[in-house]
Amino acid sequence: MRLYVIEDLTAENITAIREHLNTMELAAESMPDLFWLPLPKDLLADVQKEHAQCGPHCMALEIAGDSLRMELLVRARGILRCDCVAYGSPELRAHMIQYMDDMLTSLGIYV
Repeated sequence: MRLYVIEDLTAENITAIREHLNTMELAAESMPDLFWLPLPKDLLADVQKEHAQCGPHCMALEIAGDSLRMELLVRARGILRCDCVAYGSPELRAHMIQYMDDMLTSLGIYV
């Protein structure tokens, strides 16, 4: 699995991140500390755009102890297995890594 991982966060950092993600209503219903990050439609692959019925398409972010683990796999919330479930393009990956960095900065977390 390809991941973007941020480690060695403090308990206060984790609390702030969890509260922020919950406020944004991104939490997975049945899995604590798992969040679904929405993706910009213009950065989705053609097959993902064509498979709107499988979506919404997102990336998973997990809080694991003192770290954040963002999968770089584009998942389809409406179906587990499909051709539209695939790793994001380099542009999408760069966008989502910047999204994570910007979120941390906005929360006053500098890593």
